[in-house]
Amino acid sequence: MRILVISHMYPSSVNPVYGIFVHKQVKALQEQGCSVKVISPVPYAPWPLPLLKKKWRDYASIPSQAVVDGVEVYYPRYLEFPRSFLLQHSGRLMYLGLRRLVRRLSRDFKFDLIHAHVALPDGHAAFLLKKAYNLPVIVTVHGVDFLSTIHKGDKIKQKLFAILEGADRIITVSSKLKRIIADRPFAAKTVVINNGINPEDCGPGQSGKTQARRVLSVSNLKKTKGLDINMRAISQLADKYPDLMYYVVGDGEERQNLEKLAAELNIKDRVVFLGRLDHPATMKQMAEADIFCLPSWQEGFGIVYIEAMAQGLPTIAVRGEGIEDVISHDQNGLLVRPHCVKDVVTALDLLLSDPAKALSLGQAGRQTVMNGFTWKHNAEKTLKLYEEVLSK
Repeated sequence: MRILVISHMYPSSVNPVYGIFVHKQVKALQEQGCSVKVISPVPYAPWPLPLLKKKWRDYASIPSQAVVDGVEVYYPRYLEFPRSFLLQHSGRLMYLGLRRLVRRLSRDFKFDLIHAHVALPDGHAAFLLKKAYNLPVIVTVHGVDFLSTIHKGDKIKQKLFAILEGADRIITVSSKLKRIIADRPFAAKTVVINNGINPEDCGPGQSGKTQARRVLSVSNLKKTKGLDINMRAISQLADKYPDLMYYVVGDGEERQNLEKLAAELNIKDRVVFLGRLDHPATMKQMAEADIFCLPSWQEGFGIVYIEAMAQGLPTIAVRGEGIEDVISHDQNGLLVRPHCVKDVVTALDLLLSDPAKALSLGQAGRQTVMNGFTWKHNAEKTLKLYEEVLSK
């Protein structure tokens, strides 16, 4: 089976972890026998934009094509406007930027199916290719379409729904996302396929420590991730646990605000900002941690949770988010209410004061992930969906 993947989220020379979850799925599909080529469109960065801002310099430096861990990836340029301006037309602009490349690739690689990741703009571009090549299109919604894009105006919402109505099948990475469009006609052709992890990327799991004192978060540093909630909880527990430390992997717009908050809470010496790390280095941090806590209230799924669980870390997440497909409260992890410092304090205190409980939850979480949430599981379900679509 020959698959064309379209995803602006994909690892590149500039950001080797961007869209790593799409790459992991592609690798797993290859292992299932699929032939895959990836098109990862990049915003066009003409001179003098690269002189003005690092983001545009990064875009300009990405090569037109590369082989990423054995996957053939192309990076065509397309016109993109800032601040979601004309977002309802962004997919057409993306299509114009990649159509010649697709025409060239299709001469030697006769695609059976197009799989786009996110509806706008990638799914829109795929929909236009569907018309040109008469190929089935599958669109995966990872979260941003339903948690952000859908709220950016009626025209954008209408375009988003039109794309999903035109897709042959829709994948949501969690039940939460599927529930958002439960009343739409295209809900009937929507299936939940959770993201996964590779067991070989994870260690043997926690073997149990006499004391649990190192809390870890891995995320982009933005408000919805709840990192400030963690810091307030750490400050309340500092006197009870003098050696309690909080490590944060990631970077983003809230970095300075979080550093300022740590100083205001008098826990500056307890919070370590590690910045953005590559995947192996992030896994190393997880292996060295005792508790994973990310009280994010806007998560389509959250692969980082199952990566932590696969390491055997007792994991704290938020109720009502995509990770509820995996975590059952007090059975294989802990769930807290959104925006609730009190709940996070209670959850952390439980794990810090009862290492046996922490170990039990960590081991149960690891078993849950290994039994049903690997990329192999994901690829098997995705391949089955491909076969269903192509058999019609």
